[in-house]
Amino acid sequence: MNPRTRSAGSEHTSRLRQSTVTHHARSLRRVFASTAAALTSLAAILVSPALAQTAPATLRVETLVVPPFVMERGDTLTGFSVDLWEGVAARLNVKTSYEKAPDISVGIEAMRSGKIDIAVSAILVTVERDKEFDFSYAILEAGQQVMVRDTGESGFPNPLLDLYNLLFSKTSLVWLGIATLFMLIPAHVVWLLERRRTDGVISDPRYFPGIFQAIYWSATTLLTQGQQTPQQPLARAIGFVLMFAGIVFVALYTAQLTTNLTVQHIRGAINGPEDLPGKQVGTLAGSISAEYLREHNARVREFAQVGDMFQALLDKKVDAVLLGAPVLRYYAAHEGAGLVRTVGPEFQKRDIGFLFPADSPLRKPVNSALVAMHEDGTYDRIYQKWFGKEQ
Repeated sequence: MNPRTRSAGSEHTSRLRQSTVTHHARSLRRVFASTAAALTSLAAILVSPALAQTAPATLRVETLVVPPFVMERGDTLTGFSVDLWEGVAARLNVKTSYEKAPDISVGIEAMRSGKIDIAVSAILVTVERDKEFDFSYAILEAGQQVMVRDTGESGFPNPLLDLYNLLFSKTSLVWLGIATLFMLIPAHVVWLLERRRTDGVISDPRYFPGIFQAIYWSATTLLTQGQQTPQQPLARAIGFVLMFAGIVFVALYTAQLTTNLTVQHIRGAINGPEDLPGKQVGTLAGSISAEYLREHNARVREFAQVGDMFQALLDKKVDAVLLGAPVLRYYAAHEGAGLVRTVGPEFQKRDIGFLFPADSPLRKPVNSALVAMHEDGTYDRIYQKWFGKEQ
């Protein structure tokens, strides 16, 4: 065959193959484009209703005024939780309709009845609440703490009150029991030894009234070193030992009472959660602090508003208050400066978060917005605005 003919045939075959490959490539591109368009349309159909459901134009937000999380300034709400929520709402492109609850129990009931979409305040995450509702990611971790009046700033001491507290304190009752034993035991021994002697300290051999004479002798010997001396030798020895014991007893008792009074003036009667049982303690109605106080035998007085609770402490209607540490510390640093102080450690730390109805479609987009605020530094700026920089 002519070489030119072979060359022409090869060139024709190559062009035919290239044309076939190009045709297949174009067909595949058309298929991919059609598939992508179909998937995009399907995604739009599926996602649009979900977005409409999770991000309505206006969200009903329940709040409870608890500084510094939620505060009122005229007709405007502000605070740590409010600033955080405003940042979330801006990212979700939704408006907010705030509704103030008089107390936490009313807010919880409003959520149960479907009247609100989300609760924004200082709501602690608890097992009981988590069983019924949903929480956002934690916006803060906080524990409970005790607050008392600042006795360092109070006026003059009350000596009559100090005397009353000392006489009826647990320490005095214990020492009174010891003194009773010191008097009764020697009194019976001396009565047995002296009851037959006409010149002894017991003038009547009968148990009554002889034992009362013996107890009087024992008490005077223990506390004042006595004026009567038993005649029976063993009774005299008992009297000598009792006088020595009385010197030691009075010295130790006086030292103990002095120490207790000094410590009470320096530290106060309540220095932490371990001192709350039996005390009149204020807290917010429906809070976990109220549950803690009841479980630990404190006399609980519940208030609907934190302002009323703080005023009751200043008016001496309660001995202390128990609530979340950030709330108490903010008050102690601002309105209550010089009037109150926090005492004891922060305990039972829990997360604080936004509260949703169960299975709320808002939970995921709100959590995504919170994560974004952490990543771009918005959360840190809001935190430092209300709590300052961490040391």
